Amino acid sequence: MALAPENRSDPFGWTFLLCAAFMFLCLVRLTIPSSPYFDEVHYLPAARALLDGGEWLNREHPLLGKEILALGIASFGDTALGWRIFPLMCGTLALFAAMRALWFATYSRFASLAYGLLLATGFLLFVHTRIAMLDIFMVAFFAVALWQCAAGLREPETAQWRLALAGIAIGLSMASKWNVLVVAMLPGLAFLGARLAASRRRLLLSKRGIPIAGMSLIQAGFLLGLLPLFVYWLTYIPAYFYDDNILEIGGFIQHHQTMLELQQSLKTPHNYQSNWPDWLLNLRAIWYLYEPVDGAQRGVMLIGNPLTMLLGLPAMAWAVWAGTKRRRWDLIAIVSLFAVSLGMWLFVGKPIQFYYHYFLPSCFLLASLAMALDELWQGGNRWMPLSALAGSLGIFACFYPILSASPLDGVAAFETWTWIEGWR
Repeated sequence: MALAPENRSDPFGWTFLLCAAFMFLCLVRLTIPSSPYFDEVHYLPAARALLDGGEWLNREHPLLGKEILALGIASFGDTALGWRIFPLMCGTLALFAAMRALWFATYSRFASLAYGLLLATGFLLFVHTRIAMLDIFMVAFFAVALWQCAAGLREPETAQWRLALAGIAIGLSMASKWNVLVVAMLPGLAFLGARLAASRRRLLLSKRGIPIAGMSLIQAGFLLGLLPLFVYWLTYIPAYFYDDNILEIGGFIQHHQTMLELQQSLKTPHNYQSNWPDWLLNLRAIWYLYEPVDGAQRGVMLIGNPLTMLLGLPAMAWAVWAGTKRRRWDLIAIVSLFAVSLGMWLFVGKPIQFYYHYFLPSCFLLASLAMALDELWQGGNRWMPLSALAGSLGIFACFYPILSASPLDGVAAFETWTWIEGWR
C-alpha cells in the first residue's frame, strides 16, 4: 500500500459519473446485432438449456456465466436485451470495482480516475460489456475481490466482512471462467507471505502484524481459500438436476478432469489465433462481427487501444523498477497480478489461444500506466499525463464505430481501422 496522504478526498462521485457515462455508451446499439454473434452462439444455447432443464451444453466451461445469461433471458426475454443486459451491468461493475481497488491501494485521486478512463477507453472492457460471453463476469467478480482486499487492508476494522466478500467474489470469478484460476490464489498467498515475513511465532493463530491486524492466518485461509472453493461448488448445483448428462453425486472431480480434456482438445488452427507476444504488441485483432446485419454493414473488432496498450509496456517496466527499488507494494501487487495472469498462458495446455485471453492481464497493464501517469502528475508534470489520457479518449472515439456495431459505409469500410496487416 502507498502511504496515505494527510488530506485525501475520495473521488467516489467522479467514479460514479465516469461509470455512468461508460454504461450509457455501452447501451447505444446494445441490442444490435439482434441475432447472436461470435461466441454468443455457444453460450446462449447453454443458457437456454439451463432454463428448460435439458441437455448440459458447453461443458468445457464452468456454469456461473451461463447461469447469469439464463437469468437475463428469464427476466428480460430471449432477445438481444435479455442476452446482454447482465454483461452490461457486470462490465460497469468491473470498471467501478477496479477504480475503487486502485483508490484504496494508492489513495490517489488522479491515479484512480486516470485508471477508470484508461479502462473505459481501452477497447477490451467496452467490447465485452456489450456481448454475451463469459469473460466479463470473470473480470467483474475478480475486480470486486481486489477492491474488497485493498479496502480491508486500509480499514482493518472492516476486514472481516470485506475479506468474506472477497472470498465470495473470487469463487464467483473462478466459476465464470477458468482464466482467473492461478491469479485468484494471489490474495491468499500474499497474506501468507506477509505473515511469514513478520516472523510471528504463533503463525496460524496470531492476530498481530501485517497485513491485517486482528485477523489470524487461519481466518484469512478460510475466507480467501476455502470459502471461494465452496462458492465455486455451489454454482454447480443445477448440474445435478439436468435431464441429460447430469452431474452424479461424487462425480465433481471427474467432471473437472473432463473439462480439462475438453479445454485441451481444440487443436485446429484458427485464422484469429494468437499468443502472448502478439497480445503485448497488439498485433492480432479478432473480428467478432463483420457482415450486413439489421439493415446495414456493421462490425465489432477486438483489439486493445493502440496507444495505451503500447504505453503500458514501459509503464509496467517502470513499475517493476520503482516497486523493487522503493519497496512500493502497490506497484509490486500490480506487477505480480500482471505477470501471473499473463504468464499462465505460457504453460497452460490450451494449444489455440486468442486475444481475448489478454483481457484480464490488460487490466493490470493499464493500472501500471495509470500509476506511471500519476507519478508524473504528482511530480508537477501535467501535460504528459493529460496528453496520454486525451490520446486514449481520442483513439477510442475514432474506433467507436467499429467497436459498437455502427452502420458502416460499405463492405470495404473496415480498411479505415485496419492500420496493420494483423488487424485485417
